[in-house]
Amino acid sequence: MIAIIGSGSWATALAKVASKSFSPVHWWVREPEIVNSLQNFGHNALYLSSVEFCKNEIEVSSDLKSVIANAEILLFVVPAAFLQASLEGITIEDLKGKKICSAIKGIVPETNQIVADYFNSVFQVPYSDICVVSGPSHAEEVAQERLTYLTVASRNNDLAQEIAEKIECRFVKTSFSCDIHGIEYGAVLKNIYAMAAGICKGLGLGDNFIAVLIANAMQEMELFLKTAYPIGRSLLRSAYLGDLLVTAYSQHSRNRTFGNMIGAGYSVKSAQLEMKMIAEGYYAANCMKKISKEYGVNMPIVNAVYNILYLNKPADREIAYLSDLFS
Repeated sequence: MIAIIGSGSWATALAKVASKSFSPVHWWVREPEIVNSLQNFGHNALYLSSVEFCKNEIEVSSDLKSVIANAEILLFVVPAAFLQASLEGITIEDLKGKKICSAIKGIVPETNQIVADYFNSVFQVPYSDICVVSGPSHAEEVAQERLTYLTVASRNNDLAQEIAEKIECRFVKTSFSCDIHGIEYGAVLKNIYAMAAGICKGLGLGDNFIAVLIANAMQEMELFLKTAYPIGRSLLRSAYLGDLLVTAYSQHSRNRTFGNMIGAGYSVKSAQLEMKMIAEGYYAANCMKKISKEYGVNMPIVNAVYNILYLNKPADREIAYLSDLFS
């Protein structure tokens, strides 16, 4: 049995995917209005409301302990910024023996850890029971059953393969990897880089410059991963480059949209209020600023986005400084 933990667009899309292999899908939802709409009408009233579920496909509850107890595989799809608060009251014993699967593309801000490390250190879940789902995958397109490729990463190859096989369906193709840290950090960084692309767009810069920005972002990502987690990997694979490209260029990208608003002159607070959705890159910029310093890695693009979002430095000046560094 599988449980979906979260209620947003990506959680809804993954619940649809999971329902192809699991019946029913246990689903933890915090918001009473979403619980009501799913139980009575078979759709999420706030996110991806066009997706319809049959009543026998899902078991919806706002009782997290109960949902966790009823499933062997726990697929977490809450924003990283709210993960710790969502797990309040959950104990090490509650998660003992569970397979933890994260589709979260962010860093837990309270501990400055990627999700796999957070579950390992805080809840003592062994890495052999942890996997990560990532890749270029906008929830809107998955909900529309447009062809999507996902990668499942774990130190446990058997677990990665098992989860990959169970979430594969007609419109979702899967592969598996052992690079759990590289894929998680890649997903964190691509949100920051997509925000940088949006800032450039908001400033009136064109596709030519943004392409150079993304090329340099890939070099920056590679430098960080080689320093922090030096294993053999190709960043040309879809879980790295593909995820960066779709987030940096797609109209569905909330991180690009957020950055575009900042570049156009919105304050951070006004952009957050208008978005009404979480842009993980905002929190990630603060976390990665600290992490890059710990590893002694110079990351100019991360620094520029941090300076704009947290130090209120003029976006045009920060991007102009970056342009002088690019080759």
